[in-house]
Amino acid sequence: MIKKPVLFVTVLLLLLASGCNYFEKSEEKEVIAKVNNSYLYKEDIASLVSENITKEDSALIVSNFITRWATQQLLLDRAKVNLSSEQQNEFDKLVSNYRNELYAKAYTDAIIARQLDTTVSREDAQQYYEQNGENFILNEDLVKLRYINLTANNSNLETIKTSFRRFNKEDKQSLLDIAIQFNSYSLNDSVWVKTKQVYDKIGPLTPENELSLLKKQNFMQLEDSLGVYLVFVEDVKLRNEQAPLEYSLPNINQILLNKRKLELIKKLEKDITQDAIKNEQFEIYN
Repeated sequence: MIKKPVLFVTVLLLLLASGCNYFEKSEEKEVIAKVNNSYLYKEDIASLVSENITKEDSALIVSNFITRWATQQLLLDRAKVNLSSEQQNEFDKLVSNYRNELYAKAYTDAIIARQLDTTVSREDAQQYYEQNGENFILNEDLVKLRYINLTANNSNLETIKTSFRRFNKEDKQSLLDIAIQFNSYSLNDSVWVKTKQVYDKIGPLTPENELSLLKKQNFMQLEDSLGVYLVFVEDVKLRNEQAPLEYSLPNINQILLNKRKLELIKKLEKDITQDAIKNEQFEIYN
């Protein structure tokens, strides 16, 4: 036997889906639930009904929504009875202020999205970096390196090792040409990475190898059960040193964009206030 609440919701969903003329012609909102003096209307749940889910799931979703709505209304009604008028007034002010802030933020965000120049030049970023170097101190070690992981019985191991260590333009291309032989590799040694990422990527490399890892222009050959790792450390930046500009660029770009946003907001607020005063829409009475 179908329980009455589920039957009611199922019938309601069928009416919503059918788009019958009765609903189309009626000018009054269709009530589907009532708690004291609060009403839940058909249009309030219309967005819950989807063609992509079954009728049973739709019925359950709507039923749960109605129950949550009713519970909230009952709690709200009890709160109005039991809370002091001072508390209620304070909450009403908070709600009003929050509403105003939402509207104002949505408007300013829309204006900023149209006017904000999101391009940060290298010169601007470098100038900020040089003027605020104390804000870009490393709290962890960084390295630039390249590595190759290949099987220990690779017949070209010595040739690969020579090209890997020398690493001129031709060597790099020759290694890329035979990269299918490698289990994994990274030949981009111009990017700064955290040492933790290196430990995670290169299995046999552990904090015990830290002295070798943090040594510039250093070659290492490591082995584990998966094969041989060739590692060459190109450059190093230690914690408590100033972070490299390249590493700091994303953070600097975000800082400069945020500064531009604040400047645009201040200008918008100033302009809109001045326009209101000029058009006699804003007056202060002494």
